[in-house]
Amino acid sequence: MALSFNLAEEFLKGYRTKQVPCGYKDAGGNSVGEITFLRTYSRLKADGTKETWVDVCQRVIEGMYSLQKDHCKTSRLPWNDTRAQASAKEAFDRLFNLKWTPPGRGLWVMGTPLVNELKNSAALQNCAFVSTSSMSKLDPAKPFAFLMEASMLGVGVGFDDKGADKDFTIYDPSRDESNVQTWEIPDTREGWVDSVSMLINSYLKPDQPRWVFDYTLIRPAGAPIKTFGGTSAGPEPLAKLHNYIYTLFEGRATQKLTRKDVADIGNLIGVCVVSGNVRRSAELLMGRLDDKDFLNLKNPAVYPERNSYDAAAPGWAWMSNNSVEVSVGSNLEHIVEGIALNGEPGVIWMDVTRQYGRLIDPINNKDHRASGYNPCAEQSLESFECCTLVETYLNRHDSIDDYKRTLKFAYLYAKTVTLLPTHWEETNAIMQRNRRIGTSMSGVANFADRKGLPTLREWMDSGYKVIQDYDRTYSEWLGIRESIKTTTVKPSGTVSILAGESPGVHWTPGGEYFNRAIRFSNDDPMLPLFRASGYKVEKASESPKTTSVVFFPIKSSALRSEKDVSIYEKTSLAATAQRYWSDNSVSVTISFDPEKESEHVGTVLHMYDGQLKTVSFLPSGNFTYPQMPYTQITEEEYKEEGEMKLFPIDFSGVYAGMAADAIGEAYCTTDACEIWASARPSSKKLLRPSRYRASLSGATCGWRWPGSRVASEEGKYSLTATC
Repeated sequence: MALSFNLAEEFLKGYRTKQVPCGYKDAGGNSVGEITFLRTYSRLKADGTKETWVDVCQRVIEGMYSLQKDHCKTSRLPWNDTRAQASAKEAFDRLFNLKWTPPGRGLWVMGTPLVNELKNSAALQNCAFVSTSSMSKLDPAKPFAFLMEASMLGVGVGFDDKGADKDFTIYDPSRDESNVQTWEIPDTREGWVDSVSMLINSYLKPDQPRWVFDYTLIRPAGAPIKTFGGTSAGPEPLAKLHNYIYTLFEGRATQKLTRKDVADIGNLIGVCVVSGNVRRSAELLMGRLDDKDFLNLKNPAVYPERNSYDAAAPGWAWMSNNSVEVSVGSNLEHIVEGIALNGEPGVIWMDVTRQYGRLIDPINNKDHRASGYNPCAEQSLESFECCTLVETYLNRHDSIDDYKRTLKFAYLYAKTVTLLPTHWEETNAIMQRNRRIGTSMSGVANFADRKGLPTLREWMDSGYKVIQDYDRTYSEWLGIRESIKTTTVKPSGTVSILAGESPGVHWTPGGEYFNRAIRFSNDDPMLPLFRASGYKVEKASESPKTTSVVFFPIKSSALRSEKDVSIYEKTSLAATAQRYWSDNSVSVTISFDPEKESEHVGTVLHMYDGQLKTVSFLPSGNFTYPQMPYTQITEEEYKEEGEMKLFPIDFSGVYAGMAADAIGEAYCTTDACEIWASARPSSKKLLRPSRYRASLSGATCGWRWPGSRVASEEGKYSLTATC
């Protein structure tokens, strides 16, 4: 595919011999950032070799500036190629030096035919929200169809249970043989979504046929998915979803659709996507503060089926992070105990969200149409709205002026993505009106520890104002609206590993010395290199036939880890970012010591009522489990198992084409998502069976304890995580 904008090879040649400044050198002298890049973002080229970091930077920058050029030419707007070349070269240099990065999905698909040829931005979108209040008598399945298709594209989707307020009656589809219809499902994303829509509508609309599905056209498991990447899981996940929906509605004719039904449909769709697509998915479910049924959705004593840990009949409650919508002054006392014990529900102040951008600024009501949040809760969104994020790294800059220059190109990347439509008309109408983006920052905690809060506040406040200047200038040039909101703090999982930064506003997990566990496909050619070099390699407990785990011993450069910081300081830093930087929200999971700090959860919520837009909590230190993303080790272990045992690896053979295609970005961007592990409780006192919230690589993940305290034959307990 030929792009309309290209950097000169003479310019690129100067970077091909430069050392890539990836972060996290391990005890063997290998860059965990480079290893993560090879595993996740380096695509196979036409000649069979793997992309280098220079290649990816080139693809991203050329794709980005091609979109700008194509927009200007199509709209008959001025375009100066000389100025564009100068701008693109600086953008490239700052990307190469990891002062900014697109989100992982941008590193994966920007500059590819999926984006630049098809002119579709859906795969570049990080997050979305859909309200089930959009369910209509004509098409009850509409919000679920959007949730499913967006999830299949790797977009994290938030939804609510308000569809239950629309007074839907459940019907029994006709059993008359003349009205039983068979539909041969096309082997497309749209085919999967349409089949689910047809099935849902057959139970929520009167006088509908009874559908029987034919799966013969769906490609078998293991077949490649050429356009989006990865391999097919075959028809099984879709067939299971259909059967779940049959089971959910059968025998309930004349009953009303409930909030639990809405939650079940959304979660079951998510499970199907996780099982059937290489892109991991994520959901957030928003409910009411006074809804006991919602608060019990992850209580196995109340809903054992949706919280089942039986391998033959697994539950689906784990699929979403569940949060309650509140207002300033709401009484939260009845949820504090659950939060202190298990981390749920998260708390979302929608009144603050709708009224404010940054909290240091006056009320502007720009976001009065916002109806919910994405799964990590850093972006407020209207129903059917998507958003684009981008990352900057504070500690990669020597001065505030240097950082402001980087903000220009990070902002411009996100704004450029808004030039492309999705294939959803309703989404396009909202996105072209709002032009919402999220320019994020990582390494915030480490930066504050090194340079102090006054300096951090100065960089945030000045940086925010310069982005507003850029937005006015570039929106005018491109002939589009200014963005309703422009800044955020996202969890930044995998991309923060590339730069070696602490994720978002979180302190570095793992302590001074830690093992970083990273998962690889069993056929990844890097695995033999790791084994030969002396690295600890294990079969992944969740999928030993397909996945292995490699442990990288690392010495942290951070002054403090999350274990050294109180619940109050963590919340205060998030509030600082919400006040001086983010006009969207700040994604933060406040980890705390359950033995010492549980009693302070309520106090924190009261103190910061209205000072945050969203927050979730994580009781930490209650258990241990194998193959954690971060495991604290001693200095002696670091030296004996690392420095004295490991040695540098030459990855030139991998770049030459030994490896298969990269896996692409998972939504959650953490290696711990969707893992099945075996875990022994760290004490005889088990957590109450419920969803356990965890922050791994800065992302919010959910950990599921079994509904029964009876151990397996091996004396182990099953544990599941999802983001």
